[in-house]
Amino acid sequence: MQNRRDFLKQASLVLAGGMVAPRLLTSCAGKTTAAVSTKTIGLQLYSLREMVKDEGIRKVLETVAKMGYKNLETADYNNGKVYGLAPAEFKNIVTDLGMKCTSAHLSQTYTKETANEVMAWWDQAISVHNEIGVKYIVQPWIDVNEQTTLDDLKLYCDYFTSVGYKTAAASIAFGYHNHNFEFKKIGDQLIYDYLLNNVSANHVFFELDVYWCIVGGADPVAYLKERPNQFKAIHIKDEKEIGASGQIDFQPIFEQMKANNIKDWYVEVEQYTNNDPVASVQESFDYLNKAEYVY
Repeated sequence: MQNRRDFLKQASLVLAGGMVAPRLLTSCAGKTTAAVSTKTIGLQLYSLREMVKDEGIRKVLETVAKMGYKNLETADYNNGKVYGLAPAEFKNIVTDLGMKCTSAHLSQTYTKETANEVMAWWDQAISVHNEIGVKYIVQPWIDVNEQTTLDDLKLYCDYFTSVGYKTAAASIAFGYHNHNFEFKKIGDQLIYDYLLNNVSANHVFFELDVYWCIVGGADPVAYLKERPNQFKAIHIKDEKEIGASGQIDFQPIFEQMKANNIKDWYVEVEQYTNNDPVASVQESFDYLNKAEYVY
């Protein structure tokens, strides 16, 4: 299976609350479910990538449901399957656990020479994720280096727009997720602003990763204020667990997200203080569940 880590190494557009773990309730049917919460806290499943590898996606889904997460974003797609499962099977597991899968990270290497093949790949991928019922398909990365030109970025933008037309036909929005390098310049153009300005705003949205935005020297709140129509989903991230660094003030971010009527946001944890991904993902949930400004 292709996971997000593999993708980040390989994929490029080649140009030539505060509550201790949520109280668990057992239903009459014998299924264990998380306590009811008024907050819709999402999780990017890449946060538990090693557990997926070692114990399988079903165990991971059961674990995050018990924590209280309700909204999921995937990070594994390959040859018509999600985490090795047929889309209907994956969706049924998620639904039975009281969650929804609303977003997916996936991508395909693109060149002008392979355009037809790549677009056929997208046709299948869109069909699979439409069956799951996602609202968003997100490109998690582009390959930018010292040789990248503005013409290269324009090709990315045109490619994204083409994919966005395809996803729109299935009532799915297509987006792009940033890291920190997009806040550097090519010539006199900030890469992120160039992307924002050169895609079709009606067919490509942006999933703002607030941590990488800040690491890149930018202000996520300012972007949300200035371009409210271009951001539909958010990655809530810290250096490790959410809130652990003490360096990010999440309250104004959430307040602006709410003002923008952003409904879908996902925790992503990439590093773990005690090398315990499950504990780190739980700690992140607890921090956000306790925060009064989180919705």
